[in-house]
Amino acid sequence: MAYRNGTYIAFHANGTNVPFDSDIKYYNLIKAWCGKGDDCFSIVNSHDKTAAVRDTSSKETLRRSLKERLNNSKNMLLIIGETTKHDTDWVPFEIEYAVDVCKIPLIIAYVDYDGAIRNPNAFSNTWPSALKSRIENGTAKAIHIPFKKEPINAACSQFSHNSYPNGGGLGRYNDEAYASWKIQ
Repeated sequence: MAYRNGTYIAFHANGTNVPFDSDIKYYNLIKAWCGKGDDCFSIVNSHDKTAAVRDTSSKETLRRSLKERLNNSKNMLLIIGETTKHDTDWVPFEIEYAVDVCKIPLIIAYVDYDGAIRNPNAFSNTWPSALKSRIENGTAKAIHIPFKKEPINAACSQFSHNSYPNGGGLGRYNDEAYASWKIQ
C-alpha cells in the first residue's frame, strides 16, 4: 500500500511549460511558498515524490507517473483558472483517477476570485466536465476556496483520504474561518 502523505497539484498547462502562458505559474507560486521557510505554509508535493518525466515522454509513461503520484497522495489541489474547463486531456484524467480510484478529497482553488466562497455552485461554469459530473453524482468530496495561501494551507493539512470536507462535492469554509484569514 502506498504511503499517502502528499498533496497532488493539478492545473491546466495549456500545452506549454512557459510559466506565464498557463496555470503553471500558480503551481510555481505554491512551490515558492513552500520554499520560503519563514512562515507556516507547508505541503508535501506529490510531484516531488517520484521521478520527473520529460515533456517528450510517451503518453503512457506520463499517465503511469501521474497514477503513481496520485496513489501516494492524501488529497488533490485542483487549481481552476480561466482555461481549466477546456482541458480535455490531463486534468480530466487526474480528476477521474483521484475521485474514482484513489478516493481522495479535492481542494478546488479558484485563481480569479479573492473573496470567501459561500456558494460553490456559483462557480460551476468554470468546472471541467469530469469535476462537474462527479460533484453532481455525489462521488467527489471537495472543498472550494479562493487561490490564497492561508485557505490552501489549511485545506491541504486538514483534508485527506481519512478526513473529507463536509458538504460532499460542495464543501466550503464558514465565515469564521474566512475572518481568521482576513478574507471577506
